[in-house]
Amino acid sequence: MSMTRQAAEVLERDFPAIRHQILNVAAALDRIARAEGGDAVGEDARMVKIREAIEVLGESGESRAERVQLVFSRAYDPQWRR
Repeated sequence: MSMTRQAAEVLERDFPAIRHQILNVAAALDRIARAEGGDAVGEDARMVKIREAIEVLGESGESRAERVQLVFSRAYDPQWRR
């Protein structure tokens, strides 16, 4: 018996959780937008990273999780111990 899952099976199983997580992100962004000063945080570095991560989600292919993680990660500094 093959342990490989079919894409349709994975989608069937994961769709409710994916939908929930996307709605959570949308609701958080709505709360920021509605809050006092919400329009002023558009260029905040964290908001920029959130928008970059959302762009990655819209791309096709694999490794989206890795690419999103890299958006939120610092670049490696070989001098970090100093």
